[in-house]
Amino acid sequence: MADLNKVSNDSGPKTIEEEQGNGESSKLKRKITLMNGVGLIVGTIIGSGIFVSPTGVYQASHSVGLSICIWCLSGVFSTLGALCYAELGTSVTRSGGDYAYIYVAFGPLAAFLRLWMALLIIRPTTQAIVAITFAEYAAKPFFPDCRPPENAIRLLAAVCLCVLTAINCLSTRWAMRIQDIFTVAKLFALVVIILTGVYYIATGHTENFDNAFEGNYDLSSIALSFYSGLFAFGGWNYLNFVTEELQDPYKNLPRAIWIALPIVTAVYVLANVAYFAVLSGVELESSYAVALSFGMRMYGNLTWLVSIFVALSCFGGVNGVLFTSARLFLTGAQENHLPEIFSYIHVKRNTPIPSLIFTCLASLAMLFISDVIVLINYYGQILWFSVAASIAGMIILRYKQPDTPRPIRVHTSIPVIFICACVFLVIFPIPSQPWNTIIGTAITLSGIPVYYLCVKWKNKPQGYIDCSTKVTRCLQQLLELTLPEATQLLSKS
Repeated sequence: MADLNKVSNDSGPKTIEEEQGNGESSKLKRKITLMNGVGLIVGTIIGSGIFVSPTGVYQASHSVGLSICIWCLSGVFSTLGALCYAELGTSVTRSGGDYAYIYVAFGPLAAFLRLWMALLIIRPTTQAIVAITFAEYAAKPFFPDCRPPENAIRLLAAVCLCVLTAINCLSTRWAMRIQDIFTVAKLFALVVIILTGVYYIATGHTENFDNAFEGNYDLSSIALSFYSGLFAFGGWNYLNFVTEELQDPYKNLPRAIWIALPIVTAVYVLANVAYFAVLSGVELESSYAVALSFGMRMYGNLTWLVSIFVALSCFGGVNGVLFTSARLFLTGAQENHLPEIFSYIHVKRNTPIPSLIFTCLASLAMLFISDVIVLINYYGQILWFSVAASIAGMIILRYKQPDTPRPIRVHTSIPVIFICACVFLVIFPIPSQPWNTIIGTAITLSGIPVYYLCVKWKNKPQGYIDCSTKVTRCLQQLLELTLPEATQLLSKS
């Protein structure tokens, strides 16, 4: 049984404070307020998805009415999942999200495979894609008649990642302030789109809603439509990755969920109604960026403003993913699933600098892959399988650890419904995308030998241990790092 109250007794290199005789301790500070939490959820969810995903939803369903229903159900589905994660986040209070919950429920190997996918593909590709989308829209006003040069896009995306990494290294409070500001900016942009659509409908333009529910109702196609819709809702569980820095998490975690998810769902559904009012199905399918096509139709010479607001939205999305990714890798390192250096934080700034730098470098590497979108398709089913495993773990822990405090306890029907929906998302796309399933599974299982070689194997050669210790010590002194105080482990030491 995992011991949630076990305190780390690390025997690694001494911290800077110990060497200097300084009795002050360093730890992750609870600087994230309720409104910061709402901003983190809303700001992470609303990235590039709502501006490009409507095309994917419609392409699979070919139905205006069904597409809007899928957006509604995606919001409901995400809210149910977030409520389950609220129970998980207040009973397993470590940061780390899915990784932490799978660790407690199913053990270290299953948790490592989840971390392996996040480390190798999920987080770097997500950050790279949103950063590239930011760069494309930010550069678009300077290239109104053609697509910006590929190298310019990747360079601007790299600058975005490096700037946000530097800010996150310097101050958690600055990172949260950026998140709040850009969340307001992206909500403003979507409200303008919604009001424009309402005006267009009010002037009698309802022809695109004729025969709204004609379309493709094949279950495999519906599942693929949900993939696009749920991609736009990605980030609803990201606050669970930073629960150790959230003020009064027992109250603020569920409150942030109840505030953020209905806002995002309402905004997404109304934005899609606006898109469908202005753009026909053919225009929607042929558009690589729905918001830009919408702007060209409605705003004329002011279309460049749409590009700017989408760029701001993506900038805030990158910040949210970067912030939470670093906390995931920090938690993994504290469980000895990643090199020790990732578990260190800055002595004065209390930010996980090594994890942030690694996250940035991994994302920069993804910028050199010609078609990074393909990687997203490989991990989609595995991602939803891991989410379902986390929720299943919640039910298991209710029976294995009945005495664990649960400030929030959702009705059992909610996780059961959610798991059934996840099973639908995992199984039904297999016939139309078998290779994605095979490759995604193979990448995940490739973590098994890595686990036994790098984690389970304890009697490593002394030369390797000495070299690792020297590198860790050098980086610790160079970056002014220390171990967080009294780290509560998910496992027994």
